[in-house]
Amino acid sequence: MTFSVRQVPCRLRLGLLALAPILLLSTLFAFLPPDGLERAAWAQFIGRFHLLTVHFPIALILIAPVLEWAGRNPRFPYLRSSVDFLLALAMLSSLVAATLGWCLARSGGYSGRLVTQHMWGGVSVAAACWLCWLLRRYFRGPRLDFIYILALLAAVGLVSWTGYRGGQLSQGENHLTEQMPATLRKLIGFSVRSQILPRSNPAYFYGAYVEPIFVGHHCYSCHGPEKQKGRLRLDSYEALMHGGKDGPVVKAGNVKGSELFHRVTLSPSDDDAMPPQGKRPLASNEIKLLELWIAAGASSTLPANAIKDAPTTPEPVVAEVTFEEIDPAAVAQLRAPLAREVAQLKQRFPDLLDYESRGSANLVIDASALGARFGDDDFAAVKPLSEQIVIADLSGTAITDRSALLLAAMKRTRVLRLTNTKITDATVLALGGLDRLESLDLYGTSVTPACFKVVERLPKLRHLYAGATKIPADVPVSEDMKGKLLF
Repeated sequence: MTFSVRQVPCRLRLGLLALAPILLLSTLFAFLPPDGLERAAWAQFIGRFHLLTVHFPIALILIAPVLEWAGRNPRFPYLRSSVDFLLALAMLSSLVAATLGWCLARSGGYSGRLVTQHMWGGVSVAAACWLCWLLRRYFRGPRLDFIYILALLAAVGLVSWTGYRGGQLSQGENHLTEQMPATLRKLIGFSVRSQILPRSNPAYFYGAYVEPIFVGHHCYSCHGPEKQKGRLRLDSYEALMHGGKDGPVVKAGNVKGSELFHRVTLSPSDDDAMPPQGKRPLASNEIKLLELWIAAGASSTLPANAIKDAPTTPEPVVAEVTFEEIDPAAVAQLRAPLAREVAQLKQRFPDLLDYESRGSANLVIDASALGARFGDDDFAAVKPLSEQIVIADLSGTAITDRSALLLAAMKRTRVLRLTNTKITDATVLALGGLDRLESLDLYGTSVTPACFKVVERLPKLRHLYAGATKIPADVPVSEDMKGKLLF
């Protein structure tokens, strides 16, 4: 008697085939977990779509038991016929969402217990859908399909738990209880104190002034015990002084060399600013407190009254929001000299450039969406506007060293992104006159350490991104460049 694959039921064969990607993804999670390091920009880009895809399988899983229940009514038996398809679709979409989530976590600098639990919850949801789909074939009929129903309810519970963990990652660990009415707290026995993190001794400057800044700005939601962006934790003095993936963020006695202070003093619109865009930035007195504490040695035992000129009261929170009044006539007059060139370029490339703000004549150019369709000849059309460009993103385009002179003519540029382009040292060496340049992204290009002789002279440069280039991570650089060179 010989065994044939055809003797295996079709549903079981499909089930075994569908199990393969679940096991493959689980292996990926086990051997390549999120470790707090940032990697390829393309992986971060596709990972951002996790937030768009994650809600689809949630809806499918939640509606499946509803259709099963409603379909038991003799009047609506046809509703149950669609559950098979829903479970299969939920499994596939869960796998897609979990894969995108792994790309985001693995490449975006995330780590911590919450990230790990949410990640494994995602693949477990896919496995639960697979199990429900497989069981449904063998537990059908008028009797109570106890095992199948139990598995379906378990899938609902699992997707709810995974979604809750995702909410904690994006909104904070206590996002469901933060605004809970006091009456409800008392009714369910929820303790407010349980949400208060341990505090340092307020007799010392760190406990009285520094730690409350981290607490008040919810820094622990991204840099706490459950989630660590860039491997950085701020929930204790020891963790703060240990630093993150790029080393210490606080250098005792060296304010300018401390990455923490640098990040909180950036413009809120800067990609590297902390707290990130959308969250309340530090007030001026809070920044002053950090500056004084670092300058005094960043000690955990510095007495609270040791620094005489330290601000002792927080600045009042102003609820009223005011906006700068814009004079349309004055703005139009400011933009008039180049209005014709701007209009022509917008007609040729509709989404290529825009003004930096409503009241500014400064221009922002973003050709990254055009990719290889945008080359040196296309970029040459920007030449009449070169002196008005303050931000330029040419990532992934086909520009080469032929555009070096035009890039060098953009004297007011603060941010220049040349990621994954064909430029070489020749282009970077031509940028010596960009004395306003603050951020230069050379990721994925062919530049070498030879470009440092120009880069080191740029007076306002704060960040040089050199990952996936011919610049080795252990390249010897000046002390000033150590805090600027990022891989």
